[in-house]
Amino acid sequence: MRMTNILLAMALIPLVAGAQTFPSRQITIVVPYSPGSTSDLLPRAIAPLMSQALGVPLIVENGPGAGGNVGAAMVAKAEASGHTVLMAPSAILATNQWLYKDLPYDPHKDFTPVINAATTPNLWVAYPGLPVKTMSDVITLAKAKPGSLSFASGGAGTTSHLCGELLKTTAQVDLVHVPYKGPAPAAQDLLAGRVPLMCDNFSNVISHVRAGRLRAIALTAMKRHPQAPDVPTADESGLPGFEVNVWYGFAVPAATPKPAVQKLNAEIGRALRNPSVAERLDGLGLAIVADTPEEFARFVAAESEKMRRLVQASGARVD
Repeated sequence: MRMTNILLAMALIPLVAGAQTFPSRQITIVVPYSPGSTSDLLPRAIAPLMSQALGVPLIVENGPGAGGNVGAAMVAKAEASGHTVLMAPSAILATNQWLYKDLPYDPHKDFTPVINAATTPNLWVAYPGLPVKTMSDVITLAKAKPGSLSFASGGAGTTSHLCGELLKTTAQVDLVHVPYKGPAPAAQDLLAGRVPLMCDNFSNVISHVRAGRLRAIALTAMKRHPQAPDVPTADESGLPGFEVNVWYGFAVPAATPKPAVQKLNAEIGRALRNPSVAERLDGLGLAIVADTPEEFARFVAAESEKMRRLVQASGARVD
């Protein structure tokens, strides 16, 4: 028995040592979307500070495709040591499971939530040449010419897609969905007037609204945003309970040692609270969350159920 205990202790030594010495090499944050979106901006904003604090190189790598599922699957299959981290927005951990028949990962079994970094509501915006100023104008125009209005999204199954589907079912209007490979190319076509509407997250589009390149129509939250107090909510614009938010979390492969998870949580939280980073995120309309792994795990579970109901109500499906 004594020899068995000794052998067991010896077997555990590398695992304990690995957890205590984390990180021992470069850390890679995988962003499952194209460059230019908030999902890409946020990890790039904190990467230099984390690299300095942890004493190892930290790179951000884009792995777009299939609504974020390609990049997510890459991390799900990666070594569970903490050296590969997933930028995991709400679509990855809470929504895609209800949209895709064959998901290449299980958001509950394949990942350990690390931290919810920040959150933002969505914002309905229009190309300035479209003769609409309010949500009522959009609905009236859509009903007058069924199938003539289109809305862009960052991809099938994203919150920008679901936001449009929810409007279709809530207001009983016929809108055409135009999916893109990420929010950045969707915004470019919107700015060029090739598509007239989009319901993207606030932080992605607010700079264009401030510059007059896009017109803000309605915020998909239950209260107005402090960065845009003059923009009404969809709820007060005649769509009761219309709410679509986006949050930006980080996750690691499920078997990642707890000490590594806790260290990542602490350093990501510290970087988010850095004055220069906090100011930059605030300017984009992002509210910093920086919770614990346990709090984030409970939040993900609640959000998963919420998105199940939203997907069911919208009738959206990606197969």
